[in-house]
Formats: sequence, structure tokens, C-alpha cells
Amino acid sequence: MTKEPDAIVVGAGLSGLVAASELLDAGRRVTIVEQEPSASFGGQAWWSFGGLFLIDSPEQRRMGVHDSLALARDDWFGTAGFDRAEDHWPRQWAEAYLQFAAGEKRAWLHEKGVRFFPVVGWAERGDGRAGGHGNSVPRFHITWGTGPGVVEPFARRVQSAAANGRAAIRNRHRVDELIVEDGRVVGVRGAVLAPDSAERGAPSNREVVGDFELRAPVVIVASGGIGGNHDLVRAAWPARLGEPPAHMLSGVPAHVDGRMLGIAETAGAHLINGDRMWHYTEGIQNWDPVWERHGIRILPGPSSLWLDAHGDRLPSPLYPGFDTLGTLEHLRRTGSDYSWFVLTQKIIEKEFALSGSEQNPDLTGKDVRLLAKRAAPGAPGPVEAFKQHGADFVVADTLDELLAGMQRIADVPLDTELVARHVRERDRQLDNDFGKDLQLAAIRSARKYRGDRLIRVASPHKLLDPAAGPLIAVKLHILTRKSLGGIETDLDGRVLGADGAPVPGLFAVGEAAGFGGGGMHGYRALEGTFLGGCLFSGRQAGRAAARP
Repeated sequence: MTKEPDAIVVGAGLSGLVAASELLDAGRRVTIVEQEPSASFGGQAWWSFGGLFLIDSPEQRRMGVHDSLALARDDWFGTAGFDRAEDHWPRQWAEAYLQFAAGEKRAWLHEKGVRFFPVVGWAERGDGRAGGHGNSVPRFHITWGTGPGVVEPFARRVQSAAANGRAAIRNRHRVDELIVEDGRVVGVRGAVLAPDSAERGAPSNREVVGDFELRAPVVIVASGGIGGNHDLVRAAWPARLGEPPAHMLSGVPAHVDGRMLGIAETAGAHLINGDRMWHYTEGIQNWDPVWERHGIRILPGPSSLWLDAHGDRLPSPLYPGFDTLGTLEHLRRTGSDYSWFVLTQKIIEKEFALSGSEQNPDLTGKDVRLLAKRAAPGAPGPVEAFKQHGADFVVADTLDELLAGMQRIADVPLDTELVARHVRERDRQLDNDFGKDLQLAAIRSARKYRGDRLIRVASPHKLLDPAAGPLIAVKLHILTRKSLGGIETDLDGRVLGADGAPVPGLFAVGEAAGFGGGGMHGYRALEGTFLGGCLFSGRQAGRAAARP
């Protein structure tokens, strides 16, 4: 492309590709600048499980789920807990996104070739209050093709335009400055980095071999969040979540470092809600890592017994898959950076899924024959590999052997008598089909949903039942993942300054903008809404930036 572009997009992740696609569809010329090598095209969305939040979809209705915009709105706002003056735009983004998820989102994606797995997942099941946190019904739609399947139509659109000269993709271009002239952002400056053959997500060199300057009437910041920068995560850590952990795993590569947030702020952008963040408590060390401290999240069903590092059972309703940040807040008060699942082979076979495209080759590869093996005896292949090779897994035939194995990998003293007591107390509650254990009641309730009964929730059984064994313990780490705050924007994705006025020429999308407005999730998220926020914010900004 020889002419000056109509827009520069900083970042080749999902939100940036969507914005670029919308600009290209409107006949505009686009240049994408990306720090990382071409192998990382598609950004963090490529690594994801591909879950998308939809409301009253055909998939839900086929599974007997009765959903509505009104119910979803109750769930979203009960979860978000908006309570700040700067939540003005995040509230409006939340409402607009709900309308999108209940309206044209599915048809828009379907037209681009995106399809969904027929069983809808039930993530973030809530804190036990009808008006509180959590999804009242299953809304987690798994993309056929997982994260790469979501990225593909937008990547294809941009790459096609690059082939015919209407788009340019400049890898190894690190933006260090937004050019501001007469109060307007008119381009970017930065360093050209040396070529690097690093595979997707792996560290790449920072050797500077030149500099660059590009100009355009519009600059769109699509650079992601801060999850790969643990120092920045700790600096932003809110007091309400306790002390920041000394040890964390990374759910994103190191280059997800938040650099562009400060650069945008220097150019006049207003950053809000930086203390709102989304980190998981079910992280395990990747036995075959791509980046430093590479962690994978377990997507758990509700049956595992959850214990803190000392061996005490987590209180109701902090069960697996119910309340991510409520669990994080509780665990931080215990003074330890990890916790435990105790479960059986029967549970791991039905209830353990691993987050990420690379951990789900059947769904990612759209391989029906491989997918059918999930119904066969045994855990899914990637889960079994972690059970065999993962440093955080203990497998034993007896409770005494399990406790000894847990002690071997524990960092703080484990009260083995307390663990044994919790296991036996739970098991005695299964002598009847009713009882006072609310986790068992939640399991029985979950199995009334067809999808959970078929492929997600094991039938209730005693942990010490030899027929369900062997016993398994999993050491769980805190896993950094998403920034829920970021650059404040209006509903067109225009970046706002501290005075509330748009910064001319500057837009922001995706995680850099808190998925819309500077934090459309508020304090908590409903899951399946991160990719959706990238899609929606990229679409909004791309269409607005394309207007004459």
C-alpha cells in the first residue's frame, strides 16, 4: 500500500482485526502495526476456548433453556455492580452489548461462517442470590473451531485486503508514541524490531534495527491488557481482593504488558477502573509451556471438593465454576497463593475441561471423530496428559496416599486430619438423596439441565468409593488473565479525555478499552463476554471510524 492509510490499527488481535475489517468493508485503507512476529497474528483470542455469550439463542432453546434479554440484564448488572461516576459509559456499553448479544450478534457471526457446538455451557453459576452475581442459565456458546474459529473470518478479511494492496500488516513495529498535533492524534512513531522466528506466544527479541513514523486521520488502539506484566498487575491490585499474590501463573504471553495504556494516556486518553481485573483461581502449570510461567485454566464442573492451602473447605457458595472473584477474594484472606481440588477419576473424566484452543484439538480442529472420544471412558487426551505429566497433580488409590502426595508438593503445612474429615463428612451426606450439603444440592440441581447431565456434571458419588477412583488432588494457582478497566470511550469507541471530550483522531477497542467504555463488565464478568467484547467494540469503532 503506497498511499497514506485512512486508519492505523495498533495491535493485530481480535478487536483490531474486527475494526480493520469494518474499515475495509467501508472502502477504507488500513495499516496494522504489531510488535510481535507474524506467527502471533490474531493475538490472545487465538489461544482461547472460543466461548461466546449469547442470549435466547437457538442452541439454548434446543437444550430447553428459557433465556431473555430481561433475565440477562438482571444477571449482567447484578454481576457488574456499577457504583462509580466513571461507570457512565461502561453502563451504556453494557446495555448496548446486551442488545447485541440478544439481537444480531449470532446472525452477524453466522454470516461470516462461525458455527457453535450444540451444547451450551454454564459458566459463572453465581453467588446464590437471584439478583446477585452469575448466570441464571447456560449462555456459554463454544465456537466450532474455538478461538481460532472466532479469529478466522476477520484475519482472512484483513489478509485478503493486504494481498490486493488495500491493507498493510507491519509486524515487528513497536509503537512508542502517538503523534499529537494541534490536539489531534495524527499517527504513530516507534521502533522497528529485528526479525524473529518465535512461535506464537513465545518471547521475541527486542533488538531495535530502525524507527518508523506512520500518519493517518484515525488511530485505533487495540493493544490488549496487562496480564503478562505481573508487576503492573500487583500495582493495580485492589485492597478489596486482599494482598496481591507473590506467585502467579500467566494466562497470556509476556508481551501482553499494558505499554500502550500509558502511551495513550500521554496522548490525552483517560484511563479508568484500573483496579478491576479478572484472574482465575484454577490455574495449573503447563507441563509443555510456550511462555514463561505459562498456566492453563481448568474449566471445572461443580463436583470437586475445594480446599484452601491449609486443607479447610471453602465456604458456600464458593464451589468450582460459581464465583471466580468471590473465590479469589476468599483465598487471598487465607494468606496463601494456591488451593486444592480433591476429586475422583469419575469426576475428572466428565467435569474437567482445559481452557484454550491448544488444549481442545477436537473442537479446534473441527474433528468430529476425535470429539466422539470424549464420550468414551477415560479423561480427554489433554486432561490425561496433565494428570500424567503435570507438576500439580497427585493420583493415589487411598486417601492416606493422596494426603502424603499433597504434602510433598505443598508450600505451606497441610492439615491432613482436616482434609480427611472434610472428605468423610461430605461422603456421609451421600447416604441419602437429600441432605444439608449445599454443594451436593447444587450438583443435583445442575444435572437437571440436559447439557450438564450429558457431558458436564458427574453423577453424585462418594469420593472414597473405589469404583470411582483413583483419587486425585490438583494444586491450583492464581492465573492472570484479563483487565476489566482501561481507556474510557464513548459508544463509538472514541477515546475520551479527562474532561469527558473525545480526543480527536483516537479510538480504542478490546481489552485496552475494558472491552468497551473503559469497563463494561464492572467488577465481575459472566464469561463468554471477553471475545464478545472484542467483537462488539471492534465493530463499533471500525464503523464509526469509517464515517466521512
